Amino acid sequence: MVTMAQFGAPISTTHAISTSIMGVGATQRLSAVRWGVARRIVIAWILTLPACAVFAYLVSAVFALL
Repeated sequence: MVTMAQFGAPISTTHAISTSIMGVGATQRLSAVRWGVARRIVIAWILTLPACAVFAYLVSAVFALL
């Protein structure tokens, strides 16, 4: 969180909680983390911003036609 704050990037509580749970599990043993689930979470984080941008563009295009 500190690194992201230094870059001025937004961090949600979901990011913090999910990453904390993965980190605590990894300190116990790496096999304690369900890495498939962790990968899907990270992919969702990466895809969220572009998906929101596309959705916002489509909504504004529809309202521009009205």
